[in-house]
Amino acid sequence: MTDVLISASELADLLKTEPCVVIDTRNPDAYGAGHLPNAVNVHDIFTFLATSTPEGISELKSKFADAFGAAGLSGKETAVVYEQSMNSGFGQSCRGYYLLTMLGYPKVKVLHGGFDAWAAAGLPVTKDVPTPVKASFPIVPEAGDILIDAKTMLAAVGKPGIAILDVRDVDEWIGDSSSPYGKDFCPRKGRIPGAVWLEWYRMMKPTGEGPRFKSKDEILAECATVGISQTTPVYLYCFKGARASNTFLALKNAGVKDVRMYFGSWNEWSRDPSLPIEQGLPIAADVTTKAA
Repeated sequence: MTDVLISASELADLLKTEPCVVIDTRNPDAYGAGHLPNAVNVHDIFTFLATSTPEGISELKSKFADAFGAAGLSGKETAVVYEQSMNSGFGQSCRGYYLLTMLGYPKVKVLHGGFDAWAAAGLPVTKDVPTPVKASFPIVPEAGDILIDAKTMLAAVGKPGIAILDVRDVDEWIGDSSSPYGKDFCPRKGRIPGAVWLEWYRMMKPTGEGPRFKSKDEILAECATVGISQTTPVYLYCFKGARASNTFLALKNAGVKDVRMYFGSWNEWSRDPSLPIEQGLPIAADVTTKAA
């Protein structure tokens, strides 16, 4: 696949040569303090909590098709999504990329390094708010295969060959906290049974200019530590599909062929007492499994 990530200088060139719609995923205050020229603010990309019932998925698709259409995306333009930096918004620009891809949008780029990279390159920043021309946003139904629901995730539990990949922060993985919104935001703490863990930060590395994604081979090396190769089907989850979107982009760029996301993630799974969870330290859970 072509690289989804675009550098600030590459984006500056692209904006001169191709029709683009630039989408700022940050909160309205950050956007108001200065943004890329003509960027449209769509903070819902980050905040919206989805459920994976048929009604919930239908609402997710119609809500964002409307939002992206209102921003001016008709299918002809390249959608460019950005956040403040790659690690300050829990993967929110990548969540925009995931939502656009899930809806079937043909051309999507994520600004690598975010607004910070653009500003550091001395490129123009404005406070002017554009008035985009509303477009009819096309949904491609079959593109939605990259979104899986709770039933599909439950069916994958204990199924050899499918990697359930948890990319949450360590306190959530070990069952100490239920979410980034507070330890007890959700009724249950723990993991989906049988999940392997790669903290989402591990897809990136520090540079003098802030965090940047690792190379394809570095990402594949990280995946290999939990038994994932380019041919392993991967079902991702986090808390609400933002950090997992960052990993989704990394894995797709690294050539992992079948990557899907349980977008309802822990926020939904933990609230349904009929769905199984593993609690406590994963190390202890592994030992008891082997002993049994």
